[in-house]
Amino acid sequence: MKKAVNAVEDAPQEAEVEAPPAELVTERASTEGSETIRWVDLPLSPEIQRAIAEAGYVSPTPIQQQAIPLVLRGRDVMGLAQTGTGKTAAFTLPLVQRLIGGPRRTRALILTPTRELCVQVEESVTKYARHSPLDVVSVYGGVPIEPQTQALRAGVDVIVATPGRLIDHLERQNVIFDDLEILVLDEADRMLDMGFAPQISAIVKEIPAFRQTMLFSATMPPEVEALARKYLRKPLLVQVGRRSSAASTVTHAVYPVAHNRKSALLAELLNREEHESALVFTRTKSGADRVVRQLELAGIPATAMHADKTQPQRTKAIEDFKSGVIKVLVATDIAQRGLDIQNITHVVNYDVPQQPEDYVHRIGRTGRAAKEGDAYTFMAPDEIAMVRTIERVLGAPIPRVSVEGYDFGTAGADRESRAEGAAAAAPAGKTVITKKRRSIRG
Repeated sequence: MKKAVNAVEDAPQEAEVEAPPAELVTERASTEGSETIRWVDLPLSPEIQRAIAEAGYVSPTPIQQQAIPLVLRGRDVMGLAQTGTGKTAAFTLPLVQRLIGGPRRTRALILTPTRELCVQVEESVTKYARHSPLDVVSVYGGVPIEPQTQALRAGVDVIVATPGRLIDHLERQNVIFDDLEILVLDEADRMLDMGFAPQISAIVKEIPAFRQTMLFSATMPPEVEALARKYLRKPLLVQVGRRSSAASTVTHAVYPVAHNRKSALLAELLNREEHESALVFTRTKSGADRVVRQLELAGIPATAMHADKTQPQRTKAIEDFKSGVIKVLVATDIAQRGLDIQNITHVVNYDVPQQPEDYVHRIGRTGRAAKEGDAYTFMAPDEIAMVRTIERVLGAPIPRVSVEGYDFGTAGADRESRAEGAAAAAPAGKTVITKKRRSIRG
């Protein structure tokens, strides 16, 4: 029997959001009575209701309850919601319904910041359109362009794309948007952070001015506000959760540890407890590769995912992690949004995130679908201020956990740190014997 879950590509949690600035005039959607809404209460077609039932989904999340009726009415919608609130289904479900029965041409475009999110959204559209003739294609870089060219020129109803690769296709005249009716900007704040504003502007110039536009974002900085003012017409605001909320099913802990002891502490914790899967975040690509090497030396299989990996490598890393072949995935912030991976039991901030919003995004990878999860943050002496900033935004202190031999405030850790420093400085060819740890248990 298929397990019943909520319809959440990003599993439900209380979200961190920012209210829109006063300069952006929006109409706030009513939420009265939304707690009792069931799927059958939403004006979705029998084909889509059937797809929802086959997916095993029980009830819509708050953002789905609020956004779906508005999108079906053809309104421009601005959704403020964090990872984990089910926002992908909030726009893909009504998008599919609006396209069913219409002319067969490219009528919807969804822009996403990353390849991984692009694939996830394509899978969502495909899942809900399974009982309709609609076609969808994902377009992103890092893979050969010819198969995408063939699919686009053959004709497709929905395109899910990253801005850079879509610009390539537009320049080659592989796609024409003369009949486009719906534009979705997903993870708008992330797209702007990645410098996609010029590409978005160039793409929108190729799209009819009379269209329905939806924008989804976790935060509302001035850049996103300007984007909304530029592209949306009298949007309705759908806001879920409140600023600095994190998943209530996640247990947080901060581990004081020197930088050069973090990998040893990570191996210690992974060997100490049972982990179905652990997602480890590092600040840099080289750091992710280094952590993988150090974990493997400790007998713990791991793999890295970051922007320097080829798309096949990134896809394999995700598939191995999802299937349990690899239980530890070490990644840069490319993985903090858009990865729909269930049963991640632990998220580890190997490096403290520099922005409080990134902390909430990262820990949103665990504690999904009301399951419990753990979020560990490794804090070196020069990262104390960043942790305190995160705590101020969260509105609560994060408990400190001192592990003997690792806490930089203990004498034992100081001795271990000096010993590791001496080992690192050992002359070439001199063998340094370290204790081999047992591998993560499965």
